[in-house]
Amino acid sequence: MNQQSAAPVLIMTGVSKRFAGVQALKEVSLSAHAGEVLALMGENGAGKSTLLKVMTGNYIPDAGQIMIDGAPVHLTTPGDARRLGIRVVPQEPEIIPYVSVAENIYAGALPTRGRLFNRAALRARVAADIERSGFSGMIDPDQLGNTLSPAQRQIVEILRALSGPLRVLAFDEPTSSLSDHEADSLFRLIARLTDSGVAVIYVSHRMKEILRIATRVLVLRDGQTVGVRPARETSESELVRLMVGRDLSALYHRSARQPGAVVLSVDKISSADIHDVTFTVRSGEVVVLAGLVGAGRTELARAIIGDVPITAGQIRMDGKVLHLASPRDAVRAGLCLAPEERKAQALLMKRSVRDNISLAVLQSLSRWHIIRRGAERRLAAESVAALHIRTPSLEQEVATLSGGNQQKTVLARWLARQSRLMILDEPTRGVDVGAKADIYAIIDRLASAGAAILVISSELPEVLGLADRIVVMQHGTVSGTLDRADATEEKILSLAILERAA
Repeated sequence: MNQQSAAPVLIMTGVSKRFAGVQALKEVSLSAHAGEVLALMGENGAGKSTLLKVMTGNYIPDAGQIMIDGAPVHLTTPGDARRLGIRVVPQEPEIIPYVSVAENIYAGALPTRGRLFNRAALRARVAADIERSGFSGMIDPDQLGNTLSPAQRQIVEILRALSGPLRVLAFDEPTSSLSDHEADSLFRLIARLTDSGVAVIYVSHRMKEILRIATRVLVLRDGQTVGVRPARETSESELVRLMVGRDLSALYHRSARQPGAVVLSVDKISSADIHDVTFTVRSGEVVVLAGLVGAGRTELARAIIGDVPITAGQIRMDGKVLHLASPRDAVRAGLCLAPEERKAQALLMKRSVRDNISLAVLQSLSRWHIIRRGAERRLAAESVAALHIRTPSLEQEVATLSGGNQQKTVLARWLARQSRLMILDEPTRGVDVGAKADIYAIIDRLASAGAAILVISSELPEVLGLADRIVVMQHGTVSGTLDRADATEEKILSLAILERAA
């Protein structure tokens, strides 16, 4: 990446923002220079998203000043920021479901011939955008929005941000849904952008990414700037200390435990997307499914819980063959899935923390089909305390919580159900380092109490830190299994990438 230029493109000075008694930002300042990558780090709730929304005109600050090329500007709408060349690629993509990728990217600016929509011109333009951005083969201009994978949805947002004049481009957790290959394509794109003079602001919890691509790192904690460091002169441990105010050297704490009897047995199962998969998970054991995005791990999880039909093989729970017609059958049998897309597939975003925690056990909390509210509140309060869920109250709308606390709320639901097998699909996606430590501790505690845990993870340090055994998938089938003592990043990647001999 280029070194920063003498004059910054964007300057934010003394920015403050308060919401309903909460000081989200307090006198935060930053500068973003042409040709540099400024990394923005901090725990969920540190103020990163609020700062980006001030920068893009979604929020008007209570105090402070914003300057572009040395001239003060007043951003009162997102349109103001876009006209000045300031854009953000959001963490949660906003996709129109039943129109094409091309129409999603250029919504509001579709090419016309006379008064008619020129579909051929649009497709040609988007095909060129995909090629130029380095995402060839990863997404089709004609694909409908409702069929896109999480990674493809993220690529649409990136292409959308590149579709106009650009001075400052911010990425909010852009690789949380991307494979290593897709992330490498993104990093090459960022290099080309900085080479052309764009100032890039990069928000991520992934330390290795930050130290790989950033010029400088700005760390926020509790809405305030706690440090700015040249990326080449800092370390992961220093950044963690700045972010959380404590040392997290024991991030992957593991209690001494001995796996017990087999809880889940998957025997040569196949579905539309997986083929001849066999593995087991024991009581007190954490098994991690590793592999590239698209390897079939999520599809396998959906087959196990009855969300998609299996066409061959058997699934056994405590030695008993399961015949699951739906996820409801799985829950009754003691299996649960915390999905990767927690906002879309796991949480009732407009309902309270209490409602979300009690959702799977309402029958046991009811008498004569009437929910015993006292018992429900006690359950929710105990769960919030046990999992250290940060919420102002049990009645807080779950949409207002940070990503880490939303994920803990999902886990609390299934802990209340006392599930025998928990499947956690990317449980720390988009979660800050402090919340990650809490989630890892919860997983360790569950396994120590005898639960069987199946984790899907794309982060190799997480795979190695959590797993008792690692099942690696490739092209919908198991390409190899590694015990914890034998596993290395190189061995996992070899099994995930290298084609096996026929």
